[in-house]
Parts: sequence; C-alpha cells; structure tokens
Amino acid sequence: MEYFDFLQLIAKILLVVGVCLGVVPVTVWFERRGAAWMQGRVGPNRVGPFGLLQPLADVLKFIHKEDFVPKNANKFYYYLAPLIALIAPLCALSVIPFGDKAIVGGREVVLQIAQMDSGVIFILAFAGLEVYPLILAGWASKNKYSVLGALRGSSQIVSYEISMGLSLLSMLIVYGSFNPHEMVSWQVEHFWGAVVNPFGALVFLISIFAETNRLPFDLPEGESEIVAGYHLEYGAMKFALFFMAEYIAMIMASALISTLFFGGYSLLPGMDFLVSFIASFFGFGSVGTTNVTAVFQFVSLASKVAFFMFLFVWIRWTLPRFRFDQLMDLGWKILFPLSLINLVVVTLGVYYFNR
Repeated sequence: MEYFDFLQLIAKILLVVGVCLGVVPVTVWFERRGAAWMQGRVGPNRVGPFGLLQPLADVLKFIHKEDFVPKNANKFYYYLAPLIALIAPLCALSVIPFGDKAIVGGREVVLQIAQMDSGVIFILAFAGLEVYPLILAGWASKNKYSVLGALRGSSQIVSYEISMGLSLLSMLIVYGSFNPHEMVSWQVEHFWGAVVNPFGALVFLISIFAETNRLPFDLPEGESEIVAGYHLEYGAMKFALFFMAEYIAMIMASALISTLFFGGYSLLPGMDFLVSFIASFFGFGSVGTTNVTAVFQFVSLASKVAFFMFLFVWIRWTLPRFRFDQLMDLGWKILFPLSLINLVVVTLGVYYFNR
C-alpha cells in the first residue's frame, strides 16, 4: 500500500508540473500572436509553422546567453530570488484538486497532490511568498531601478492581498470549509461561487491581476519608468526562471479562482451527457465510469483555467498601465472598503438563510 501511495503521489506531481511547464511556452506563443493580432501586426512567424517553435528558440537563446552577475550583487540572495519565484506557485498548485477521484488497480486515487483540510490557508501561505522574490531580487542586485521595482512590487502585493483575502474570507463563510474538495462539492450541489457572491469574484479577479504583476498592474516592471524593475540585472536562465514563474503564477491564480468561484473541476454543461454516452457505448462499469468522469473533470478545470489565461492576455493588450498613485487608490480607497462591506453583507446573508 505504501509503495502504491508513493507511486501515485509521484505520478500526480509529474502530471501537474508537466502540464504547467508545457503550458508556459504555449501561453507565451499565444500572448505574442494575440498581441500582434490585436495591434494589426504579424507576430512570431519565422521559427516553425505559424511561429510555433519560437518558444523553443527562446529557451535555446537563454541557455546559451552569458550568465552575468553584477559585481556588487549579494550573490546568495541574487540566485535565491528566481528559485523562490518559481517554486512558490508550484507548491500552491499542490492543494488544488483537478478531479474527484480515479480507480487504479482497484484502489482509489484522490486527484489532488496534497490532501489537507486547511488547503486554502496552504495556498495563501505560498502565494504570499511571491513578494519575497521581488524584494530579494531588487535588493540583491544593488541597482537603483531594481530597488524601485522591488518597492513598488512589495507595496502593490501587500495592498491587494488584503482585498483578495477579504473576498476569499466571504466565500469561506459561504462554504464553511477550508478544504478545496468540499468547496467544489458545495458548488456542485448549489451554485457556483460567482453566482452567490459576484462582487467577491470580481474583487478576487482584480486582485490576482495585481498579485501576478500583470497589466494594468505591472508597475514593478514598468519599462517606461524603471527600465525593467526588480529583475533588471537578471539575464540568461535566471531571467527565464522569473519569466516562467510569472506564467506559472498565472496558472495557479486561474486554477484558484476557478476552484473558489467557478465550480473547480465540476463538469461543464453537457459533459454529464458525454460521460453517460461514452460509458454506455463502451459498456463501462462503475470503475470505468468513474475514470471517464475523472478525465472530463480534468478537462473541465483545464478549460476554465484556459479561459482565465486568455483573459490575462486580453486585458494586457486592452487596458493601459495605471499610474502608481491610481493603483494604490484603487486598492486602498475602493477595493478594500467595498470588499469589507461585501464581507459583512455575505455574513448576514449566510446567517439569515442558515438560521
């Protein structure tokens, strides 16, 4: 039993990490082609058909670039920053369920890497680590523009984490649990969280744009003011790690908002019919039906994550960057008080309907 548990844990880790690392180059290609399409340009079209091999060419370029380190940099923290940036979102993904269960060799496999009742707290703990790579990279580089980017990034993330936490807390009151599996089960039995608490979903969506430093909240990397911000002095594979970390953080944020507000791995409309049709057509029993359902649950969650990844790209090439004072005003003067009011309203609503 212990040997089987170890193997299924390794398989789930490889699946999640493999999917994330495979999605990153596809998203990079899509973002460049999408930007070109929105701006009436061509985009990458030289390397491979439709430029599909451009991400591979970029990886080879990063590998062969000179590994430069600033003379006055604090080398330990300089190297540590991109590693934390990449590892933190991957760890947060470990408690997001990508299905209910599957049956392998007569044994039940829960489709979640780390099963814990306090899963949301675990996610927030690792998501909160995202501020440290910014601070460490900016400070360790010993560059004034890097320090300015680090200061911007830390103040931005701390400011929007409060509104994000309040919107999340309002949903925890609705679900009555910190367990992501139980949250999805509640939404299957009732309504999606976004239907119950649409304002909380909107605040959470805005906050994750700020948390992942995406436009219109990319002030830590504002090229027009601070050249490239906190990772200005990074190149070669160290910059590639920051680059990958941004996209993996987008995947993690998309999976989190899907789980909290949009049913997670719950089947999309019409998938129930497909599962029943496939099970009856091939004569599957309960085990086969369970495994087919698990596949469609994974596809359902992946579809929702893909939609939010598309939204990240769409917003980037639609809205201009905020000024920093506008960003802070939005976080502290608008989102914070409104999310606090929303928390009170949701609490009163839950008390009224459950008494």
